[in-house]
Amino acid sequence: MSLQCGIVGLPNVGKSTLFNALTSAKAESANYPFCTIDPNVGVVTVPDERLNKITSLIKPKSTVPTSMEFVDIAGLVAGASKGEGLGNQFLANIRETDAILHVVRCFEDDNVIHVSGSVDPKRDIETINTELMLADLESLEKRLQRTKKLARAGNDKKIQAELEIIESIHKALEEGLPARTVEVDENYAYIVGELQLLTIKPVLYVCNVGEEHLDGNNEYVKVVQEIATAEKNKTIVVCSSLESEISQLEPEEQAEFLEASGLTEPGLNRLIFESYKLLNLITYFTAGEKEVRAWTIKKGYKAPQAAGVIHTDFERGFIRAETFHCDDLFNLKNESAVKEAGKYRSEGKEYTVVDGDIMLFRFNV
Repeated sequence: MSLQCGIVGLPNVGKSTLFNALTSAKAESANYPFCTIDPNVGVVTVPDERLNKITSLIKPKSTVPTSMEFVDIAGLVAGASKGEGLGNQFLANIRETDAILHVVRCFEDDNVIHVSGSVDPKRDIETINTELMLADLESLEKRLQRTKKLARAGNDKKIQAELEIIESIHKALEEGLPARTVEVDENYAYIVGELQLLTIKPVLYVCNVGEEHLDGNNEYVKVVQEIATAEKNKTIVVCSSLESEISQLEPEEQAEFLEASGLTEPGLNRLIFESYKLLNLITYFTAGEKEVRAWTIKKGYKAPQAAGVIHTDFERGFIRAETFHCDDLFNLKNESAVKEAGKYRSEGKEYTVVDGDIMLFRFNV
């Protein structure tokens, strides 16, 4: 399952530094706007201690973690929706992603130029959000006029529903509210998907701070948190420069560095976890002597859909899923004990997979 989080923000807020740390890639990072013009895509391993525990108990020949994709998108500026600063290209790049990590500068540094001349998280967030909403308004205008004509020409219920949804979203955008604030009947959610709106995407605000403010005790961070709370979004605090340093260390050196810094884990781990939740993703596992592997699925997937992530034949010929939860394995130490305790189950097509399930699929094609 290939889902992407787009890293966005104004120029020089730490997007590329964060991306480099996340992916150990080398996106060009420089002290001027638009140094990243083409989006950089990185595949990131999702850290999961459960996978390590399963491996220690099953002792397979190989272990395969799951992953997700991050896209480093060049800095947006005021006027991007009208093409300023290569804005149209950047907005198109955002449109291709599934969720947005909005990096906000929450640190002072005279050596790093701010595109607006000063650090002001509220202004910066409003600049980005306004450009995304203006871009959505522009894309909706043509669709709205076309749908109105179709609605007048006939009595198609789908067209009528589409018109109502588009008008509701259009009104919200004109009032300065993102498309995701508009409630839509789940039976017509596909219509919203067809609109490919930027402000329908879930958002996580990433407060990029200096090392001295990793605890989040920073006036800039508080401003971002207030905005996020009002929008029903979440925030996370990281220091991208520190994370970049940590990412260059060997695992043993990382552990020593974190302990010396009073940290339990890299901030990037928390960022990956929050991004995972932002995309409404969960993990299930397959486990055997040959391989223990983590698989990513959308929360709410039925067993056949989960099987289809491994191979389409698994979904097409699905018979049943034999499953138990990883917590039962951790408590009872082996599969035989899990079976003896009655924790090993056979589930059919209507079973909804739970995060942490260990599954074996039976199929026939």
